[in-house]
Amino acid sequence: MSSDNSSCPNEDLQTYQHYVYAVVYSVILAPGLLGNVLALWVFRVYTRETKKAVVFMMNLAVADLLQVLSLPWRIYYYLNNSWAFGHLFCMICFYLKYVNMYASIYFLVCVSMRRCELIMRPLRYNSSKRRGDWIICGVGWMLVCLGCLPFLLLRNTSSKTNVNSTGLPTTEVCFSELPMRAISVPGAWVLLILAELVGFIIPLVLVLACTCLTAGSLRKPTAGAFPDRGEKKRALRMVSSCAVVFLVCFAPYHITLPLDFMVKANTLANCNLRKLILRCHPVTLCLASLNCSLDPLIYYFTTYEFWRRLSKPEIPEGMTFTRRLSCITGGEDTQDD
Repeated sequence: MSSDNSSCPNEDLQTYQHYVYAVVYSVILAPGLLGNVLALWVFRVYTRETKKAVVFMMNLAVADLLQVLSLPWRIYYYLNNSWAFGHLFCMICFYLKYVNMYASIYFLVCVSMRRCELIMRPLRYNSSKRRGDWIICGVGWMLVCLGCLPFLLLRNTSSKTNVNSTGLPTTEVCFSELPMRAISVPGAWVLLILAELVGFIIPLVLVLACTCLTAGSLRKPTAGAFPDRGEKKRALRMVSSCAVVFLVCFAPYHITLPLDFMVKANTLANCNLRKLILRCHPVTLCLASLNCSLDPLIYYFTTYEFWRRLSKPEIPEGMTFTRRLSCITGGEDTQDD
């Protein structure tokens, strides 16, 4: 894969890219940190009390929180145009960026499918399935970590000193400036197609399908132990919010990802198009990070347990919660083994 762009006028986009990254990451740092810490505190209380995908939402909050915790190091780098924390830590932060992003995608799918399942088949879920949810989460983390290894392995792991526009050497480069390893164009396209298909297209189809099925359930009559219309509307708000996060945060990034690859592979001849892509891709990468601040808003506006906990900050230990008779409860006791 070639990165020779000599056919186009050489424009240094590093200043622009660093400015965009530093500003956006600074904006989402505080709300992302506070929102996800609060979410973990709330969901820890309700893990055993409810079965509305809380296990998946906890893991989603963990993925978002890990991404937020890496932002201060990124902000430092983009503000100072240098990295002073060692090459190994740079590679770890770089790798965790993609792990946390695709873990968020995975758990958003799990949340959507669980809420849809509880509406469509309310009596099929029990305490044994809750334990199974933890297994699904563990397998998901393992698959995501393995699937994101190419992002790390395709970068040159040797230390490198950067030279700025004035010709003066700076400390080691990191993140988007990490040099790429040589790879054949066909091999790169295979990895790119797999990333797009498995990491975005299939999850997006699943989330949209859950949204359509949940919306369709509103037109069906409810009776007996089946969920009331209000419960269905809350579930629809949840899966619809997941779909919105996909379209706002992850769709733009996965649209520009192959275009950015084409620029770096030197397969685009139009210089204006190349310049546009190189300016748009950092923005879409920032949008992909924005989900760590949007997810806590989803919890608050669509999860009954979340704002119930916030409205009652002091809950006596050992208190048995009252649960409503609905499709979500299915008559199950509040205490599970």
